[in-house]
Amino acid sequence: MSKKWGLFLSLAVLTIANCLAMPAQVVGRKAVFKDEFNGPAGSAVDSSKWSAEIGGGGWGNQELEYYTNSTDNAYLDGSGSLVIKSIKLVQPLTLTCWYGPCQYTSARLVTKGKFDLTYGRFEARIKIPRGQGIWPAFWLLGKNIDTVGWPQCGEIDIMENIGREPSIVHGTAHGSGYSGGNGLTGLYTLPANAMFADDFHVFAIEWSPNEIRWYVDGANYKTATPKNLPAGSVWAFDHPFFIILNSAVGGGWPGSPDNTTVFPQTMLVDYVRVYKR
Repeated sequence: MSKKWGLFLSLAVLTIANCLAMPAQVVGRKAVFKDEFNGPAGSAVDSSKWSAEIGGGGWGNQELEYYTNSTDNAYLDGSGSLVIKSIKLVQPLTLTCWYGPCQYTSARLVTKGKFDLTYGRFEARIKIPRGQGIWPAFWLLGKNIDTVGWPQCGEIDIMENIGREPSIVHGTAHGSGYSGGNGLTGLYTLPANAMFADDFHVFAIEWSPNEIRWYVDGANYKTATPKNLPAGSVWAFDHPFFIILNSAVGGGWPGSPDNTTVFPQTMLVDYVRVYKR
């Protein structure tokens, strides 16, 4: 066999192996966004892909943290993961949160203005934090939020967890007439009372015209279509959305931390990948 044919066959075998290692949902698709979070320990996220949203106004949920742009709260761990760290302050910040001097800091990273997409597969491999009052999330918001507002812009929560439910994650779609507690929602429970904070899991959606499907580790646990909407509501998922990664502290849904909650808490993100047909 010539060296040329040997090289060709080696490349073919490698290509087949790579395809077999991929989830079935991504074979034949184009990766249009990818962050593997490789970089020196302690360094900031790639600013060409992510921005940090900043503030302590409660974010519409009465959250207790102040989101910063500091590498104290969002940084690369040097082994291929993003760390989002929620910290309880020994001395309250001089900055003021909606309830008074801020008691916690964390991070909220967005691709707004840098990457957005209509339809595709959005996935991330994440090891979530734990504890009462801790609220990690991987989600999408409509690019048009600044012009039409929320919930008209649409929101797709790919993964949310509230600390008092260590074995459960939620996936939800919000729009006008089906927002907040009335969203199109489903939940996934790990078997045998396993806890999501104990290991990494892959959270994903498959988003196509008139359909959104939610997955945990390849298992489809929820599907939403316009048929699921309340009468008179409009499907809000036919335009570009951007990505958000955050870990909140407190809020109306999870409640506040208590004396069982250990700080700091870390949300580890191995990768975020987006594929388009």
